[in-house]
Amino acid sequence: MSLVDRAKNIITSPKSEWEVISNEPADMGSILTGYVIPMALIPAVASFIGYGLIGVGPFSSITMGIAYALISLLSTIIGVLLTAFVVNLLASGFDSEKDLGKAMQLVAYAYTPAWVGGILNIYPPLMIIGGLFGLYGIYLMYLGFPHMMKTPKDKVIVYMIVTVVVLFVAYLVIGGIISTIIFSIFGLSMLSMM
Repeated sequence: MSLVDRAKNIITSPKSEWEVISNEPADMGSILTGYVIPMALIPAVASFIGYGLIGVGPFSSITMGIAYALISLLSTIIGVLLTAFVVNLLASGFDSEKDLGKAMQLVAYAYTPAWVGGILNIYPPLMIIGGLFGLYGIYLMYLGFPHMMKTPKDKVIVYMIVTVVVLFVAYLVIGGIISTIIFSIFGLSMLSMM
């Protein structure tokens, strides 16, 4: 299935698409290179354009655009991998099947609305609206747990809440570390992020 068809189907008809996905091979490498990285490039390229070319106020330059694009891309790739590992690690505690490949599929495809919404990074003041698209991804994950991790219906919500709480803290730390490293490489200050 093509990347565009998969993205369209998971957003517009997620219930039937999760059934299709659950029958596909769960190869982490092909999911990462064939779906995650191409989709993660949407907000990364939009961030480059938004901060590097369009800009807002004094905080725009090619260097700023490159920095934000790298932060977006690296945070996304690490975030997807970390989320898949956490989902898989927590599986047995919620009477679910442990399968890292299926966890990767669950996470990668649930991220789709956030990546599509990331196109709004092209104009930085709209970035928060694009980020709200990611909330639909939580619903997609909710629908995907029973198909991908074989989670009993009565355990899905708690499994998802625990996953989201653990990941929220992890993302704050990862985002801070990546931003600090990238900004220091480019000689930018953290105040530039605001």
